Amino acid sequence: MAKTMIELKNADLTLGSAAASVHVLKGMSLSIDAGQSVGIVGPSGSGKSTLLMVLAGLERLDGGEIVIDGTPLQGLSEDQVAEFRGRNIGIVFQSFHLIPNMTALENVAVPLELANVPDAFAIAARELSAVGLGERLSHYPGQLSGGEQQRVAIARALAPSPKLLIADEPTGNLDGETGRQIADLLFSKQSERGMTLLLVTHDPNLAARCARQVKVRSGQIVDDGAADLRAPAEAIRA
Repeated sequence: MAKTMIELKNADLTLGSAAASVHVLKGMSLSIDAGQSVGIVGPSGSGKSTLLMVLAGLERLDGGEIVIDGTPLQGLSEDQVAEFRGRNIGIVFQSFHLIPNMTALENVAVPLELANVPDAFAIAARELSAVGLGERLSHYPGQLSGGEQQRVAIARALAPSPKLLIADEPTGNLDGETGRQIADLLFSKQSERGMTLLLVTHDPNLAARCARQVKVRSGQIVDDGAADLRAPAEAIRA
């Protein structure tokens, strides 16, 4: 029986206050097995990115439960959530979020150092080489192309050897060919390391590469994609 990586139950979240408040997540429930690749799709404003932020422990739920790899996040303090995230969850954003006055090597190594990981710079160099940037260790973000910057961001996300990799529009700021290369990299690393990959995308071709697609609309999950995973086995039994 597959191990469950993500268990979300009746997740409810409102952002803002008073007249400016928006009910973003409306009783969402979702279960994802370890090692799955899952694309979260839906129109703009449907709650996709907020759902990712909740699963990454970057947004607190107003109601409901979230369990990542057997750990209930709602019972942890902010510091405990940050520590858990640093050890178990890698995050890749659309806009890279690199520190401009740090080299590629430093951008990958600094989060490891903050987490007191031994040999942080050696690990960072290895991860940068693994994403094809072994010759770019001393380059600053401004000296790198968009695709190279996203590779640095991926190396940073992979460096702690996370069990869960979360990507929010990872190809959104890239041209078509560069975006394809970044997608190839994400899926190859997910396969190599057996991680769970969860990504938000507006690109139907990228979403189609995932083993499962979860469709979100108006703060609710309208299709969790679980039936698609069962279909092959059901077809064989038939």
